[in-house]
This record gives sequence, structure tokens and C-alpha cells, in this order.
Amino acid sequence: MVDPLDITAGWLEEHLLIPALYQVGLMNWEDVSYGWALFAVYGAVQVVVTFAVCLPLERWRPVERWPDSGAVWVDVIYTVLSRVGILPLVTYVMFYRAQVFVTGWMADQGLVPPTLEGVFPFLLGQQVITFVLYAIILDCAEYWRHRLSHQFRWWWALHSLHHAQRQMTFWSDDRNHLLDDLISFVWFGFIALLIGVSPLQFPLLVLVLRFLESLSHANVRLSFGWLGDRLLISPRFHRAHHGIRAAGDRSCNYGAVLPWWDMLFGTADFARDYVQTGDPSGEEALATGTYWQQQMAGLRRFIRSFGRRTARQGM
Repeated sequence: MVDPLDITAGWLEEHLLIPALYQVGLMNWEDVSYGWALFAVYGAVQVVVTFAVCLPLERWRPVERWPDSGAVWVDVIYTVLSRVGILPLVTYVMFYRAQVFVTGWMADQGLVPPTLEGVFPFLLGQQVITFVLYAIILDCAEYWRHRLSHQFRWWWALHSLHHAQRQMTFWSDDRNHLLDDLISFVWFGFIALLIGVSPLQFPLLVLVLRFLESLSHANVRLSFGWLGDRLLISPRFHRAHHGIRAAGDRSCNYGAVLPWWDMLFGTADFARDYVQTGDPSGEEALATGTYWQQQMAGLRRFIRSFGRRTARQGM
């Protein structure tokens, strides 16, 4: 049976990627062009699936209704650029190249590349279980990356762009500064290399985790109940993290997919209701500017963070 996604990826490779690589003199990347195209197609399908799942939920029981949703359209641009453009490039092409380099270097040193199966031989052949374990480990790493982004002034200056959105929807998950995204990709990729995630598994792990993260940002009155909210992060749980902080409030709920790390490290708050979102401490451009205005405002805040000490809403 012919897979339409394979056909689409093949067409993109033949008619767009290879001609583009030829024009810029990068034909040595031809061997990964199909994988790049395939995961770009997967990313586009993920955007469609996310839209099909989350939009009805937001129409069903929205937390807020806005007379003008213009700011949301900028988040749509972030999502399309990330899921169809940047994400496939980084999660497949760059990760593949990095793993080939690391594996080759380790082989030259007489070392065996690390894998979960190598540490726990009973996982050999258990692809589903291994995939789940990789997802859990990467989610724990994401918790700590996210938590640290709230602790350092320079990092919060970048991450605050994500928090500036007052009209948070499922599109807001990819609303990030490019430098913040770069740090995230390096962090995520390093952990994945460290635990031996394969180049084919890595993009799929990212796609699955990012879908669940998009759901957690949805503008919907939805929790999974007392037990469910302790197994998987719900929109209600994550919205508390995006809430505007009152005096004396501490940030909470840093988890991306699993609330376990917040519970384990004392940062979980299941009591906060559907709060208002945003970051009033930043420039208005971070909330309502165009894509490039937001990027430049984030860069200005980043540069200023190395000067005199400024207050942070995100701590």
C-alpha cells in the first residue's frame, strides 16, 4: 500500500529540497533530504491534527472570549514555522549529523555509544516500552530546562516572550524567541544523545510531546480530574503556570507533559483556577507585536538583562 505521506515527502525532496541544496552548494546534505522532507510532512500533519482536536475544545468551553483575536494569528505563524520548518531541520537533520559524529568519535576511541538497551538488556526488542521511557526521561529534562529559564535574568528575558501572550491558545506552545528555541533544541538534543535515542525516534518523540504540550496551552476549561491531573498535565494545570503573578506568588507547574516532576520537586499547584495570562513587566510589543517586533523586543530585553538588575514576573 502506497503511503501518501511518503509520496508527498518524495515530491518535496525532488522538486524543492534537492534543487535548493544544489543552488546553495550543499549537495553533501542530499542523503538526509528525504528524512528532512518526511518529518516536515509529519509536522504539517501534526498541525492539522492539533487544530482538529484543540479548536473544538476551545469552542466548547473557552476560558476567555476576545472581541479581537489578532494576537493569536502571530502564534499561528510561530507554529507553522516551527512544526513545518525549523523543527524538522533540527530534530532530524541536525540531530542525525550530531549522532553520526558522536558515534564515529566514540568508535574511534573504542567506546560503545550509550543506549537504554545497553544499560538494561531486558529492553532489547521492546520498542514501545523503550519509546515511553525515552519520553519520560526527556520530559524530566524539559522540566528542569523550563524551570531554569525562570531563574536566570538573561534566560527569563528570552522566555518571557512565551509568557507575554494574554490570549493564550493551543497555538501559543510554539511562541518562543529564536534564541530560547536554540537553547531548547541543544538541551533536548544533548540529553537524547546521552541516552541513545535514535535519529528516527527523536523527531517522533518531539512530535508526540509537542502535541501534548499544545493541548496543555488550549483556551479551554478542562482538567482531567483529581487523578488524571496527576498523571498528565491538563490545560487547567498548565494555565496556572502562565498566570499573572500577584505579590508574593511563586511560579509553579513547570512540567511540559507529566506533572510528576512538579510533584516530586515541590513546584506543583493544583489549587489555582483558570487565571488571567500574560507578563505585564515586558514591552507591549512582546504581547501584541508582529513576529519580528516580538523577536526584537525579546532581544532588547535579553541585552538589558546583563545591565542593572530588573524585576522579573517569572520568578
